[in-house]
Amino acid sequence: MRGLSLIPLAKKSGFGYFPVNCARSALRSFCRRIAMFRGRKARMLGKTIQATLLGAVAAMALSAAANAQTIKIGVINSYSGFLAQQGDEMEKGMDLYLKLNQSKLPPGVKIELVRRDDGANPETGKRVAQELITRERVQLLFGIVASPVAAAVAPLTAEAKTPLVITNAAGSAITRISPYVVRVSFTQWQFAVPMGQWSAKQGWKTAITAVSDFIPGHDAEGAFTQGFTEGGGKVLSALRFPPANPDFAPFVQRIKDAKPDVAFLWVPAGAQASGMLKAIRDLGVRTAGTRIVATQDLLPDEELPNIGEVGDGVISAGNWTSTADRPANKAFLAAWDKEYQGKAIADFLSVDAWDGMDMVFDMINATKGKFTGDEAMKFFSTWKSDKSPRGPISIDPVERDIVQNVYIRRGEMKDGKLINVDIDTIPDVKDPWKILNPAKK
Repeated sequence: MRGLSLIPLAKKSGFGYFPVNCARSALRSFCRRIAMFRGRKARMLGKTIQATLLGAVAAMALSAAANAQTIKIGVINSYSGFLAQQGDEMEKGMDLYLKLNQSKLPPGVKIELVRRDDGANPETGKRVAQELITRERVQLLFGIVASPVAAAVAPLTAEAKTPLVITNAAGSAITRISPYVVRVSFTQWQFAVPMGQWSAKQGWKTAITAVSDFIPGHDAEGAFTQGFTEGGGKVLSALRFPPANPDFAPFVQRIKDAKPDVAFLWVPAGAQASGMLKAIRDLGVRTAGTRIVATQDLLPDEELPNIGEVGDGVISAGNWTSTADRPANKAFLAAWDKEYQGKAIADFLSVDAWDGMDMVFDMINATKGKFTGDEAMKFFSTWKSDKSPRGPISIDPVERDIVQNVYIRRGEMKDGKLINVDIDTIPDVKDPWKILNPAKK
């Protein structure tokens, strides 16, 4: 055919040979198809890349989720009942530490506090502990104001192998109920034995004890008697009054009538401290010549504004004094004042809860947040710290109980306010009751 040229096309086109004009048209169509094909491939490739990236992000998210860990701590506290004021002090110290230090946990680890009210009742305490262990599946139990509550909860920790960190309950024998109990607060024997010894050294020959009729009161009574009689003194009488809403007047009158050189008093801190000291004032016990000594529960810092002048000259033994000139103490009080803006006053319960949280955080950081009950207890039993507001503290590895300084303090009026002032320090005191009563092999 004249005037027509032939050009070959790719066999895959299926068209064979075309005249030039037709060939040009077919070529343009073919190129468009190639471009469309390439566009589809590009889009498919883009989707593949997008899917790959999304998969990678999802994998990283899953990896982060796998590495993220929430440690559940069951807090047992007296939010109601006759120890609610003490429970509030403990709560504030614990919450403040958590707020300031949560960011110092290992990456991906956070703490969740599951709170329960024991109402200062042992049966309620036991029930909420069971709930925390079995239903909430907490990894640690923490807190407890009242010794009877701690004694009721302790056996459950052994069954479940769930550690209990006690930040107040002071009955000496509690840590022997279960190997999964550790205490960072104190025992009444730690304070009352030194107080009895100190009283005897003052040349005082006769004493009366008057205490609240439950575990810590009994311990305080026995401990003061031990220290005072060791020093040559004689206890004339041991008085006990109801733990909740007591009428102090009849007991205080008996103290006045007996005219001892010294009266040792124990009440569960809070408002009862004010009530007892005002009864002492109203009945003229001190003006009759009887000195007043106690553990720190009679002069707790949060109650000092209510106690006022009636606390002037009262001697107490304790593990923390707010006026102590220690850097860690000043830092704690500065953080407290910043957080609570004068609406709350720190006391020994606040400090003990702060230190309890510090021990827990140290354990979590040491284990990267992965621990069994046994591993936690192994860490706790050898823990020590030089950063406590109360001074150097450590845990006795055999008894899982606190070792700490005991401070003899005197109540003094300064600028119209009652404060505690350290007048003597007894270093590194272990629980005397455990020394006097070795555990049976």
